[in-house]
Amino acid sequence: MTSRALTIDGMERRAQFGAHWHVVHLSSDRAVVEFCACTGEPVERLESHDPAVIERLRAAQGEMARH
Repeated sequence: MTSRALTIDGMERRAQFGAHWHVVHLSSDRAVVEFCACTGEPVERLESHDPAVIERLRAAQGEMARH
C-alpha cells in the first residue's frame, strides 16, 4: 500500500473508476482513507490535513448513514 496525500480531485477520479473506499480515521485536522480493490483488498491508503477534504468526507459519511 502507498501513503500519499488525499485530495478531492483524487477521490472523485477514483470513484469514477469504481474504487471502493472507507474512512480509517477522521478528526478535525486529519483524514485517512483506504481504497480497496473490488475483492475488498486494500490497495492504497491516503491521508489529508486539508479542511476541504475532511469536510467532504464528513458529508459523505452523513449521506451513507442516511441510506
